[in-house]
Amino acid sequence: MFGLFKKKSELEKLQDEYKILMGDFHRLSTSDRSAADAAFAKAEEIGKKWML
Repeated sequence: MFGLFKKKSELEKLQDEYKILMGDFHRLSTSDRSAADAAFAKAEEIGKKWML
């Protein structure tokens, strides 16, 4: 209950976006390889920001 109004930090936002993009990559990897590669590249870019 205490975390109800807590805003997400920049790190938490990056982690959530990374998780979503990796899910998209996994879903697209079986149907549209070029879109999957684009999602993976974007996720890796976010991952580099997250690791800094």
